[in-house]
Amino acid sequence: MPVVPHRFLFRFSIPVSHVAKRATGGQPFLDLDAAAFFPDLNPLDDAASFAKIQAGWNEDGIGFRVSVTGKKMPIAETPDEPRESDGFQLWLDTRNTQSIHRASRFCHHFAFLPASSASAGRGKKNGAGTAYQFAIALAKEDASSNRAGLLRTASKTLAGGYVLDAWIPAETLTGYDPTANPLIGFYYAVRDAELGEQFLAVGRDFPFDHDPSLWSTLELTP
Repeated sequence: MPVVPHRFLFRFSIPVSHVAKRATGGQPFLDLDAAAFFPDLNPLDDAASFAKIQAGWNEDGIGFRVSVTGKKMPIAETPDEPRESDGFQLWLDTRNTQSIHRASRFCHHFAFLPASSASAGRGKKNGAGTAYQFAIALAKEDASSNRAGLLRTASKTLAGGYVLDAWIPAETLTGYDPTANPLIGFYYAVRDAELGEQFLAVGRDFPFDHDPSLWSTLELTP
């Protein structure tokens, strides 16, 4: 393993296509196709991949799908700390200001957890799974979280893994304006107690959880 990860040497920009359909309470999965898959960057550092990520956007918000494979154990949950549970965490900056080291009010941290046997009755639930919004450490100003209850998530357990859908409505994203600002700062981590962690680029040796200069870019394309 090199001292500096190869992915640290690049700033990635990932196109995300417009989708006509938004998530609804009765719709378990977003309307995404194979073209929506993110490129797998882990081979640049000889890192294993166990999750595939898809995304789509429209004027109502942004949606993600995480498909995890290779599991033998049940989904793990840490009730007192969702960020330590199996699931998908992401960071979004609606201004894509990658020259700052402290988050602004346009920066957001969300976590989406698949349904587990221990999850009933906790968190903000819309169908199966739970969704959370967190303040970002050392931020100059916190993003509004008073509409975090609008976050939507759904999950489906499969043999050897699960599929998790996450929908982030525009109302929960301070400064979301795809027409004026189609570039969004972005980072993700998929955590699994059995399989480890999968990151967009650098891992826990770098402060990606509060430093937007380490994030990459989502291009909201027509």
